[in-house]
Amino acid sequence: MTTLLLYGGETDPAAPVSRTGGLPLVPDGFDWPLCAECERAMQFIAHLDRGEDVVSVFMCQNDPGMCEEWDPSAGGNRARVLPAEGLAPAAVPAEGRTLLEDVSVLVAQCVEAKGYGQADTDGPVDGRPVLGQLGGVPAWLQNDETPDCGGCGEQMGFVAQLEEGHGHAAPINFGGGCAYVFACDACKEAAFLWQC
Repeated sequence: MTTLLLYGGETDPAAPVSRTGGLPLVPDGFDWPLCAECERAMQFIAHLDRGEDVVSVFMCQNDPGMCEEWDPSAGGNRARVLPAEGLAPAAVPAEGRTLLEDVSVLVAQCVEAKGYGQADTDGPVDGRPVLGQLGGVPAWLQNDETPDCGGCGEQMGFVAQLEEGHGHAAPINFGGGCAYVFACDACKEAAFLWQC
């Protein structure tokens, strides 16, 4: 079985559900991530609800392709594991490309397939576009780039694979490819990368 992430329509920008776009839900004292290369605010990409915690994903889109936003350690993106309780919408920086134009609910649905690569993701599933997968095994477009945790040094666990969006005007820029989100549950660290 494979758990696909299907397009579940639009929602409130601060909805506490798995989604792409909208506003990040954050704890008190949260600082909006800045790109290590251009030093401007990153774009919020996804809120992934894992029950006890959430993973928030950010990527620099101030000058796409110039800040190595595809690399998990170059500083052009950031993923954070945050506790699920006590979160509120973040204050959005006044400058930088910070928010996606589209807010899409990610609905998890199990399908009969040995993996994401074997699932029928070219067309809609139950009439809804496929926006990725939750858990399982990454369907790498290139080589396996599973990151190691900066805290404990162990290989991180796979959280989700994300497509650029639904429809012809994809709201997220993964260079025509897809993205991968990882987390270390022991250290509460996360990582993000994309391939095309």
